[in-house]
Amino acid sequence: MNKFFSLIGRLLLAQIYLVSIIIQLMLIFKNPDGYSAYQDFLAQHGLGTVFAPIMILVQLVAGSLLFLGFKTRGAAIALAIYSVFVAVILKLNEPIVFMQYMAIAGGMIILAVNPKTAFSLDNLKK
Repeated sequence: MNKFFSLIGRLLLAQIYLVSIIIQLMLIFKNPDGYSAYQDFLAQHGLGTVFAPIMILVQLVAGSLLFLGFKTRGAAIALAIYSVFVAVILKLNEPIVFMQYMAIAGGMIILAVNPKTAFSLDNLKK
């Protein structure tokens, strides 16, 4: 039963990033100025325009890797760092959301320490 819980946990953590980036990309492509609006949102928090593609790529690539269970440890570490970054830079003035991102980072750290989960591509390498 534990192997299924680890699978469910990995998939639930991955979907946070995959669903949110899919929604963000839909908003960007829906509006001709969507990408500029995303960059402006980040600029309001002191982030330069270079952060927009980096944040999109981190969520899309690391979230997909985590979902598939491929390079799980690296993806979990990347998303833990990303979660702390987002919490501190974008959500510091929203205490509940800040704590949610920090909790997600904690889950990612646990997953990085225990990366072998059921039905993952990492396990196929054995």
